[in-house]
Amino acid sequence: MPRLARRGLLAASVWLIVLPLGFPGEVRAHCDTLNGPVIEDARRALESGDLAPVLKWVAPADEPVLREAFATTSAVRKQGDQAKALADRYFFETLVRIHRAGEGASYEGLKPADSISPVVLEADRALASGSADTLVREISGSVADEVRKRFQTTVLRKAHAEESPEAGRAFVSAYVDYLHFVEGLHAYLGGESSPHESSSASHGH
Repeated sequence: MPRLARRGLLAASVWLIVLPLGFPGEVRAHCDTLNGPVIEDARRALESGDLAPVLKWVAPADEPVLREAFATTSAVRKQGDQAKALADRYFFETLVRIHRAGEGASYEGLKPADSISPVVLEADRALASGSADTLVREISGSVADEVRKRFQTTVLRKAHAEESPEAGRAFVSAYVDYLHFVEGLHAYLGGESSPHESSSASHGH
């Protein structure tokens, strides 16, 4: 993997891991991108005339609305290239809007193909290849690098923490960042709260 792509994967993977699961607006998958799996299935459905590939992306209660949009789109796209492009866009937007509403997320429009994060692309490649080994190596390495970076910064600042109030505050800042990062990983992976986590909450860290 090219170096810049690895940097992008590092940043994206760490960001996705440490953010809480309850922020769908912050950690958005690629269901609303033009080369994501939802739109790919929508294109297959329109070309084949069979809605089946996209039904998995919506709840049963939303099927009637989607079927109506599919029927309208299928009829309009026969009227020429321009009509086809507009009709397809309408169907894509309808499908993604319904899908995101089912996830409790707002619809923010279709996103360009290049808006997919590197870690999500790598996750899709893993599914396509049938092996998660590369994805696991990349994410594991990225997380390890981030832990080591925060650890080393904290160690260096701790060595000078007693030299002045400013140096002490610099140490505290690094220390809190280091512990919160580790605790965030631990909590995301399903670990129990640590003693520091409870005490840090009471101290506003």
